[in-house]
Amino acid sequence: MFKNKKYYNFVSVWLISLIILVGLIIIVGGLTRLTESGLSITKWELFSGILPPTNIDQWEKYFLLYKEIPQFILLNSQISLDQFKTIFLWEYYHRLLGRLIGLFFLIPFLFLIFKGELKKNLKIKLMFVFILILIQGLIGWYMVKSGLTNNVSVSHYRLAFHLFTAFIIFTSLLWIFLNHYYVRNKNFLQINSNFLLLKILIFLIFTQIIIGAFVSGLDAGKIYQTWPLMNGSYLPSDYFFNEFFNFGNPSFVQFLHRNLAYIIFILSISLGVFIYRKKLTSLYSSYFFLLILIFLQVLLGILTLYSNLNIILASSHQISSIFLVACSLNLYYRSIRS
Repeated sequence: MFKNKKYYNFVSVWLISLIILVGLIIIVGGLTRLTESGLSITKWELFSGILPPTNIDQWEKYFLLYKEIPQFILLNSQISLDQFKTIFLWEYYHRLLGRLIGLFFLIPFLFLIFKGELKKNLKIKLMFVFILILIQGLIGWYMVKSGLTNNVSVSHYRLAFHLFTAFIIFTSLLWIFLNHYYVRNKNFLQINSNFLLLKILIFLIFTQIIIGAFVSGLDAGKIYQTWPLMNGSYLPSDYFFNEFFNFGNPSFVQFLHRNLAYIIFILSISLGVFIYRKKLTSLYSSYFFLLILIFLQVLLGILTLYSNLNIILASSHQISSIFLVACSLNLYYRSIRS
């Protein structure tokens, strides 16, 4: 417990704010991908890109750089400067949020260390998160580089890596906050068979996030926009078994994304039956919110397909995954007996 109550409250507000900011950058990152804006800024510009272009000469400079990459040459050669400004600003705000998160983490962190209010264990965990935040910036640029030379979009593998790291940061901050709020020290990695079904469910949810990034990176949602069958068949019609586990095949990736969703849904129902039979009343409300989010996630996924990837529905599908992770972690935290 903190020696001074005001520092306990300060850390609570700080951690909640960081969790919200990381959730927000995941949302903006998703919209950046959905609007195909991620390659609009072709330089890293760690410091010089803090401010957006302020005059026509600066806008023209960025536009000329964009005209050199394959995405413009092969896909967007007809866009105007005003249209370029729109995609530029999506990527700009995404990068600006990244810088803000870094500073918003570092300054209070150094202040708390200076005041001697952080125990060694918490200090180490927070340092780990800050290193992840720094690495995430490098991963982001590593992702962007994959679309600047020979491709019209970024590598879906690097996109998934970037998204997964963001969720690791989100998860770490949320877990640290739960331990701080309840004044506990529960370990995330529980190497035992307790609530094994819930552990498998969380693992599959994170796996589904990675596969969802593959779907987004490969534009796999633009094919087979029917449900429950894929154009009248359980298997995609252009699918060949000799390409099994080909994660560069959009048809296989969409097929995997669908079926993993079914498995997650079935596991979540099974988990509910387990909780009810064991009369674990303290978990009822947490499980209820998790189940609602899983229903919502499945529904939004289906509607996104039917809508021909309507950007509002597609973004809502991505946003709900953030709340799904939060709800699953909350249930998991409460299931651990300290």
